[in-house]
Amino acid sequence: MNTLASDLYVSRNDRSSAIIARRDPVIYEQGQYADALTSEQAQSYERDGFLMLENVFGPDEVQALLDEVGRMSADPSITGLEEAITEPGSDAVRSIFRVHELSDRLARLARDPRLIHIARQILGSEVYMHQSRANMKPGFKGKEFYWHSDFETWHVEDGMPSMRALSCSVLLTDNNECNGPLMLVPGSHRQFVSCQGRTPDEHYKKSLKQQEYGVPDPISLRLLVEQGGIRPMVGKAGSVVFFDCNTMHGSNGNISPWPRANVFMVYNSMENTLQPPKYGLTPRPEHIATRRRFDALTPLAAEALAAA
Repeated sequence: MNTLASDLYVSRNDRSSAIIARRDPVIYEQGQYADALTSEQAQSYERDGFLMLENVFGPDEVQALLDEVGRMSADPSITGLEEAITEPGSDAVRSIFRVHELSDRLARLARDPRLIHIARQILGSEVYMHQSRANMKPGFKGKEFYWHSDFETWHVEDGMPSMRALSCSVLLTDNNECNGPLMLVPGSHRQFVSCQGRTPDEHYKKSLKQQEYGVPDPISLRLLVEQGGIRPMVGKAGSVVFFDCNTMHGSNGNISPWPRANVFMVYNSMENTLQPPKYGLTPRPEHIATRRRFDALTPLAAEALAAA
């Protein structure tokens, strides 16, 4: 059913903002579905709603991925697609979506066992790719990403039923305090912030540049931050940040000389596939939310990983 009465996480209707307690687990199947994280790492993820792992990828791997993202950002056959999003008021590429299908190298990254087994363990099931993208935040002119919960958007605009998805950010450049690193609010994943405003159709055409609907109100944000604080994900290239779909996050603009780039992938449980969007909204395009077919990702074998 797609009614307010049956929706645990109502948002963007006529009522005012609200904070709703999470009703879903954080780690599913007691974390027994796969064996990739230590018990301490799993506990940290469950407590904070995120986890940074350092030195997951070596320098050669990182450089190859960075070169691939650079190639895609300069390829007219890619930058001319709807998948390529430019900065507000600029032709500079901000994000490229569906990279796991546009690039063989990034397709292999999506199936890398160092990533996918962690997703399987946390989500307690086989997983598929809900969304993938490369994010670029160039030095001096990279714009900010305002505070938001991904699940709020995915629930309303994509029809994602439950909080059984996670994001994985592979750092391709060093992230320091000055170049607009990802910022997360520890513990915020346990509270769903219901946002104000009815969503216009095809909202994605504006929201991918600058979000207007699905943005939490200042009072709710202040309460979450007073409880959990803000933690910047500062780390070397080759680190990976995993964070729950409902963790509140954002990033500042980059006025430093140092560019920031990452590959961002969303793993969703095969038991959490999309339903129709809320309020009769038109489904967003396939490159933003996989809907046409849900195929479980198989981890790369050791020989394929070595060849990559």
